[in-house]
Amino acid sequence: MYATILVELLQGIGRFLINPLFYLTIMFAVLLGYTRVKRERKFFHIRVANGWSELKSSLTGGLLVSLVLSLVIVAAGLAVTPQFLLVLSVITIVGMILYTLHLLSSVILITASFMVLVVLNQTGMAFTFMGIEVDGAVWNDASVVPLCILAGLLVMAEGWLIRKKGAYFASPILEKTKRGMKAVAYLSKSVWLLPLLLVVPGEGISSYVPYWPQFTLGEESFSLVLFPLVIGFQQKVRKTLPIYFYPKLARTVTLLGVAITLGGITGYFMKEAAFIMLLAGSLIRLLITLQYKMQERADVYAVAPSSNGAMIAAVLPNSPAEKMGLVTGEVIKKVNGREVQTERELYEALQVNAAHCKIEVLDHHQELRLTQHVVHSDDHHGIGLLLAR
Repeated sequence: MYATILVELLQGIGRFLINPLFYLTIMFAVLLGYTRVKRERKFFHIRVANGWSELKSSLTGGLLVSLVLSLVIVAAGLAVTPQFLLVLSVITIVGMILYTLHLLSSVILITASFMVLVVLNQTGMAFTFMGIEVDGAVWNDASVVPLCILAGLLVMAEGWLIRKKGAYFASPILEKTKRGMKAVAYLSKSVWLLPLLLVVPGEGISSYVPYWPQFTLGEESFSLVLFPLVIGFQQKVRKTLPIYFYPKLARTVTLLGVAITLGGITGYFMKEAAFIMLLAGSLIRLLITLQYKMQERADVYAVAPSSNGAMIAAVLPNSPAEKMGLVTGEVIKKVNGREVQTERELYEALQVNAAHCKIEVLDHHQELRLTQHVVHSDDHHGIGLLLAR
């Protein structure tokens, strides 16, 4: 049995690499990186992270969570049907085409896909695509239980990704306040590709692809499918600094994931509970997005020009500024003993001691600290700072 599973895993990886959704996600991640770099250069004449950062994060950011989830899915026997995976792929592609990353939350994608199957069943419609017959599903069918648990686990994974990656891809943009002054907001747009090992029950894949290997447990036969599940995320903040905002959002999303998972487990005793939790989970996820969006719509900016000094709008990765521990939202008061207010004053002060930079910083707790670092003549964009101006 173990040899068969190994062969199936290897073949599954090959089919994963030729799945159209895999390459569409790659192109989408490249597009996100390109538009971010273009936007940053428009506002600040330089990009923060390179344009391939979104692609790298998309392909590698979710590998660890994918491995953990795959082990849980296989161990728990959370089975999904081929027709569901087909509809899920189509719904995901539509979400990317609409360029609305709010709709690419896993619970929304899974709920929308299942509801499409329910509507097909209710209307008696059916079609065949790539050898897979899609004829719908009953809303209180047993298949809704593993879908609800899967959605809950993926929402928890979404919370983890937001915590780890949300602030990193918070791209600074300039906005005008109601008073006509310029301030800085932060826009995060990310898409993560999770290669999940899913269990397809019964004849499953082999009924459409005869050479697909299977394994058996008792009298039941199963197939394993490596599926490219996509999670999208989008959020703009202005009132709260990204490093404080995204952990709060991640905590709320994670708690929702726990609730959805518990609702799915309850479905083993009452299938209706899983269906209701799936619908409620999608609605609550949208409400969470709306709630945090409304909180950040106030005309209050955490990062704006300050009379206390030069406000840091962003720190370039791997720059001297990052090595000095400078953080977005801090205020630079003095550079090499000189008070600074603007970007020009900052870089003029750097020339006082071009080889060694000493900076006096007012941190988020309004406490002063001194930091220093060696600055080389070829360092990118001086010491690697973008300032609110």
